[in-house]
Amino acid sequence: MPKKRIAIIGLKGLPPFGGAANVGDNIIEQLANEYDFTVYSTASHTHHSGDYKGARQIVFRKFPVKKLNVFYYYLVSALHAVFIRRYDAIHLHQMDGAFILLLLRLRYKVVATSHGLTYRHAKWSKWSRPYFKLNEWFQARLSNHLTVVSKSLIPHYEKIIPATRISYIPNGVTPLAPAAVTLGASEYLLFAAGRIIPTKGLHILLSALHKCNYKGKLIVLGDHSQLRDYSRELFDLAAGLDVEFKGLIKEKPLLNAWIAGARLFVFPSTYEAMSMMLLEVAALSTPVVCSDIVENTDIFTADEMLFFTSGSDTNLAERLGWALAHPKEMQTFAGKAHQSLMDRHQWSTIARQYADIFDNLTTRSTRSHPPTNQPSPHSNTNQPNPHSPTNQPNPHSPTNQSHQI
Repeated sequence: MPKKRIAIIGLKGLPPFGGAANVGDNIIEQLANEYDFTVYSTASHTHHSGDYKGARQIVFRKFPVKKLNVFYYYLVSALHAVFIRRYDAIHLHQMDGAFILLLLRLRYKVVATSHGLTYRHAKWSKWSRPYFKLNEWFQARLSNHLTVVSKSLIPHYEKIIPATRISYIPNGVTPLAPAAVTLGASEYLLFAAGRIIPTKGLHILLSALHKCNYKGKLIVLGDHSQLRDYSRELFDLAAGLDVEFKGLIKEKPLLNAWIAGARLFVFPSTYEAMSMMLLEVAALSTPVVCSDIVENTDIFTADEMLFFTSGSDTNLAERLGWALAHPKEMQTFAGKAHQSLMDRHQWSTIARQYADIFDNLTTRSTRSHPPTNQPSPHSNTNQPNPHSPTNQPNPHSPTNQSHQI
């Protein structure tokens, strides 16, 4: 039996260096033997076209105007999928490109994945909020099924669509082993994010380090050029501290080596959906001091991570002081967090929930267009067919149950 063909739009490029792309990368890795995946990407994020972990990656050129590149990427991906290729279903990641559902639904069943509420990120101006709110409506109303990576997103989307069309599928991890890499630093605190924007909370950490009179080294990994004014604020706050800004690290083994070698990983985000970074840090058994936002406390308990009051540099300074003075206790926390992930959040289990949704969508799609059962011109079209799938709800369909764990 041939594999079902699934097109993936919204990751922007693999290998991954962002949260959503990490999610898609792991789904592909787990399910490539069962599905024929095609990933639509842009040259602004990758140059790896062709075969990728058993999937096929199509990379479109960058649009000459940088600010329009993401719109071009989504639009050309949708046009290619609808008019050039043929798939059994589409998996659309992210909210910002949900407008292409107007095209995709002309031909395909679509599962959409929400990785968070984009308009809550400080990177975007208040003028962009109507655009994202409209895309949020498209994402929920026009997709056949919506998955969310955080429990806190469920009541938000239930205001738009019925709960039966929403599945909570958390992000996951695979067992990780750090590479043997010489880093040139030791006994350091670590902050890491793909894009360093205000909601990631680096300014809170820098202020806290001043308050606790920290004299050690802080390593900062991530792209801090997203917002120029914020970048200047960070460098001003770093004055007087031993801080190294090393930029964005795309090589996963090197990133894992920095995480595994850290004395503490500090995660001061004020907003997340469900952070892949936080999960991967816990998977490497690195002790964590993190904000007490609900997206973090939904996953980890107070005996697995040391929480501080979100947004409070004073409380973070106190927690950092305690953590640095109690390394054995922090390592015990890290061991419990690691074990919790291995028990409840491995991709090998989580990917099966996506597979169930893919199968349900494509099975219903096939049944709704049977090639050999054309109605007779003399048949009574007003008589319901008791064997029709529209009269026999599929008990495994994502429209009849929520895949929650």
